[in-house]
Formats: sequence, C-alpha cells, structure tokens
Amino acid sequence: MSVTTPRKMAETGIQSSLWPVLVLMVASVAINYIDRGNLSIAAPMLKDELKLSPAQLGFLLSAFFWTYSSFQIVSGWLVDRLNMSWVLAGGFFLWSAATAVTGLVHGIALLVVLRLMLGVGESVAYPCYCKILAGYFEEQQRGFANALIDAGTKLGPALGTLLGGLLMARFGWRPFFIVLGLASMIWLPAWVKWMPRGPIPNLRGAGDVPSVPQILSKRSAWATFAGIFCGNYLWYFLLTWLPFYLVRERHFSMDRMATIGALAYAVTATATIITGWLADRAIAAGVSPTRVRKTCTAAGLGCSTVILAVVAVPNGSASMAFLMLACVSYGVFASSHWAITQTIAGPAAAGRWAGLQNFIGNWAGIAAPALTGFIVGRTGQFFWAFASVAVVVLTGAFVYLFFLGPVEPAVWPKVARDRTPS
Repeated sequence: MSVTTPRKMAETGIQSSLWPVLVLMVASVAINYIDRGNLSIAAPMLKDELKLSPAQLGFLLSAFFWTYSSFQIVSGWLVDRLNMSWVLAGGFFLWSAATAVTGLVHGIALLVVLRLMLGVGESVAYPCYCKILAGYFEEQQRGFANALIDAGTKLGPALGTLLGGLLMARFGWRPFFIVLGLASMIWLPAWVKWMPRGPIPNLRGAGDVPSVPQILSKRSAWATFAGIFCGNYLWYFLLTWLPFYLVRERHFSMDRMATIGALAYAVTATATIITGWLADRAIAAGVSPTRVRKTCTAAGLGCSTVILAVVAVPNGSASMAFLMLACVSYGVFASSHWAITQTIAGPAAAGRWAGLQNFIGNWAGIAAPALTGFIVGRTGQFFWAFASVAVVVLTGAFVYLFFLGPVEPAVWPKVARDRTPS
C-alpha cells in the first residue's frame, strides 16, 4: 500500500487503497454481530421448544462470551506474532461454520458447544481491527473508521433482528441459521483479494513491542478495560435480552419486535458515525485527542443512564422513545473508545492491548445476560435489571472522566522486539 504523510492524509481523507479494507472490516463485524445475536432473536422460540427457565436461557445466551472473552489474550498475541489479515480470515471461517451447524443440532448441550466455538472464532476480530487501524490509519482518521466499524456492530443486529424476526416467525429459527452461516462465506474471497499486505506504515519508528506486564502497568490500560466493560454491559444487555423484553413484557408481536429492535440498532449506528466524523474533524482542527475522546466516552455513557426510563415509563410509545435516546447516547460513547486504545497503545502494542481489553470488557457479555436472567427470575420483573445497567454505565462515565489519563502514545521501556509480520 502507498504511504502518504499525515498532513496529506488529513487533507485527502482515507486513502483509496484502504477503503476496500475498511468496508470489508465493517461487513465482517456486521456478520459477526448478526451471528452472536441471532440466538437472542430466537430466544422466545427456544424457551418454549426446550422448556427453559429464565436462568437457563440466560446461561445459554452467555455461553458465547466464555470463550469469546477468554480467547482474547490468545488472539491478541497471535495478531502481534502472525499476519493479522490471515488470522482474521481463519476466525471468520470458524465462526461462520459454527453458525451454520447451529441450525442442525438439537438439545441445549450441543447448542452450548457451538456457541463456545463461535466465541473462539469471533475472538480474533477486534485485535485484528485494532492492529490494522493503528498500523494503517492516522489519528485524525480513526474516529470515523472506528465509528464505521462500530456502526457495523449495530447495523448487523438491526438487519439480523429485522430479517431474523420476520423470517423466524414464518419459517422457524433453524433455516435462518443455516443460510446465514453458509452465505457469509462469500466474504472470504473478497478479503483475500483486498486484505492489507506489505509492511505496516505506522510501525516504522514505533519502538519496541511491549510485554503484557508492561501494558498492565499502565493506568490508562485499566481505565480502558473498565470503561469498555461498562459500555459493553449496556450493549450486551440490549443484544441478548431486548427481543425477549419487547415480546414478553411489552407484549409486542415478533414483527413489531423486529422493527423496533432494528430501529434501535440503526439509531445507534447513525449516532456513532456522525459523532466519529465530528470527532475527527475536531482533532484535525486542533482540538486535543484527550479532550475529544474523553468527552465522547464520558458524556455518552453518562447520558445512557436514561435506559432506566424504558422500563419505568408505562406508556409503550414513550418507553420506546427513551430506548432510542439511550441508543443515541451509547452511539456517542462507541465512536471513540477503541480510538483511545489505538492511540495510546500504538501499532506495536495494539493487538495485545486490544486482546486484554476485550478479555476484560467482554466479561460483561457473561455478566449482563446471566445477571439479568437471575434478577428477572428472582423478582419476576425487569426494573432492577434495567437499574443495574444504569449504575454500570454511570460508573463507566466516571472511569473515563477521572481515571483515564491523557490520550497520547504511551512510552514503553526498551524490550526485546517481537517479530512483526509483513
């Protein structure tokens, strides 16, 4: 790939050679989130078919995150040691295959096994994205690039919820899983054609590759770990329990649930893209990355506490309006939290830092669905589940505002250099 100076890149925007890479990463993360969220869409059917209690359903919905979280450290190490483009391709194949086979199995035990396989495959995604964005994109481009990728995490579930809800209501959930998993494989030939190759431009002069203990010694690392956990708690709560809540508590039909769920994700994606673009423009105009990124993350999570009004307001229309407002707020947060990591870690440490961050952050994927199932099972209502989400996101806002230091490249002690793939 050709390399331009940061000034020229700021003036011309993202290089034309990088657009196919970015588009394919957005497509992959959209498929990623459809695959991890499709079981939630099928949850009302699964609960009746397998006669599951709320706690058992929460257990099944959280199974994906056991391996997704625990393999993050391994994936981060692989990305810094091997070619990140091929690591992403291998993970994509594994998670798509697991999705297709899910539609063929019967029984909760096999469903859990396949969800664990899905988690292993998808664990490579964000370490690869971070390595690519830190290595090939400049600071004033990462807000928009990260926003597009994050928008994929919302548009994927939006499309999955809309089509999944409508198609499952007519044909059942199994055909949807099989077709989705097989059709996704079309992405692989396109990625092999356009994936990044050659030396990583931003790695030149970046210094030595830090070790995991050195990353863990940084206060800013723990701030990003805690911050993404808090943001993920809200996101995974919506991803895993929103369809069930809309159908069973608000008594919406599957069609209406699909429409509202898709709209919520689309609203989040729109807010993310707009905020990411504005953040990049502010940085290009001279505003410090620290001020821009911390404002987006802290304000976004702080305003997300409005999620409590969704369950507190009896009127269905008003409740859904508050849901959309909470999604807009989350979108503001989501536009910048990965850009913070990429800036502080730099291209040399991006893979490992992202793996550690996602390892801790995605324990929220275990906690949110399981704790929600426990709370609903014990109380018989969703109010305290929504209240717990509000407390968690408010905590995240304080972490970004008061615990995270300057958003600038970290200075690493001199260590033995790892082999970085070209």
